[in-house]
Amino acid sequence: MHASSPTLIWQESDEAHTARWRSEAGNVPPKRVVVADDTTPADTAYRLACEGTALLWRGDFQNARQLLQAMGRRIDRKPRKKVAGSPADAFHAHRQAQGQRARTLGMLLLPMDGDYGIPLRRAPDVRLACREAYGEPDGQPSVVSMREVLGLVGAHEWRKKGVPIAALGDRIHPWYGVFAPVRGEYIQLVDRAPLPSTTLAFDIGTGTGVLAAVLARRGVQRVVATDQDARALACATENLTRLGLAAQVDVVEADLFPAGQAPLIVCNPPWVPARPSSPIEYAVYDPESRMLRGFLAGLRAHLTAGGEGWLILSDLAEHLGLRSRAELDGWIADAGLTVLGRIDTRPQHGKASDPDDPLHAARSVEVTSLWRLGAAADAARPAA
Repeated sequence: MHASSPTLIWQESDEAHTARWRSEAGNVPPKRVVVADDTTPADTAYRLACEGTALLWRGDFQNARQLLQAMGRRIDRKPRKKVAGSPADAFHAHRQAQGQRARTLGMLLLPMDGDYGIPLRRAPDVRLACREAYGEPDGQPSVVSMREVLGLVGAHEWRKKGVPIAALGDRIHPWYGVFAPVRGEYIQLVDRAPLPSTTLAFDIGTGTGVLAAVLARRGVQRVVATDQDARALACATENLTRLGLAAQVDVVEADLFPAGQAPLIVCNPPWVPARPSSPIEYAVYDPESRMLRGFLAGLRAHLTAGGEGWLILSDLAEHLGLRSRAELDGWIADAGLTVLGRIDTRPQHGKASDPDDPLHAARSVEVTSLWRLGAAADAARPAA
């Protein structure tokens, strides 16, 4: 076992046991662990989980899945508290409830062999899914939450099947921990906005590589796609190679901008300024709008004369009271930038029309925009 690996400790058959603890969310190992099996009632499992006691499963895998679902139903049966206050209060209460739900359901644990096999009856073969997320096995047994295992399997299916992208007439295959491009409206914006140049573009925070691929398919001769996450870099490289665009797109590790300047720089930062509860959530939540502000602050220095920066951003944060339009306008002005134009679209995802969604009031009026930004001195120049 690696010295730096967290360790789970528990008592079983009057003996002390230890195993490597795995948690992609970065959760610490539970301090209290009991052994559970097919005879453990759902009410007992739920009560223990709520109290912070983890259950290490020794029964049938499919029964464990049913137990997890039963625990989830008990959480969902609890009446949802009406939050009096601002939309931001409702958002923070929603996030708190999500976090508590995740912590409770994360208390059902599974044993895992050194090759990622699960030594339980009727357990599926999850070894490939685990290798895709964790890397090659090190031969050491471990313990992981069942909820995480199911997430690994779901991500493996996404990666295998891919996400259809109309603008490409093809599919993008997201990796575990890399944001899947399921919100197609922002891709359509990049596909139809007038290109200021077809010589060179930077794609900042490329993720799966989907926007770099769209730009390349639109005829941009060279695209430099950046990211600082190792999984994203590998995922983008694989997708662009599969699409036959590897010679046209350079995938580069960088914190925001690569070296040099370009006539077109595109960025789709996380849209909600909030603290992620796990590393995977950094694709959705941008603490204190750090990536957004970093992109705006550095954009002018990396644009060629007359160039454009395309900022893809939802106004959901504004409707939630987490960021005002005045703040965004101020950051744009402070960076020496001006708005050359904007293209808007309405989201089509299911939550936007679901009145039972806790954030429905904000989602129902959400607009996603492509902001065309230029250096303030270029404001008088006509758009290319």
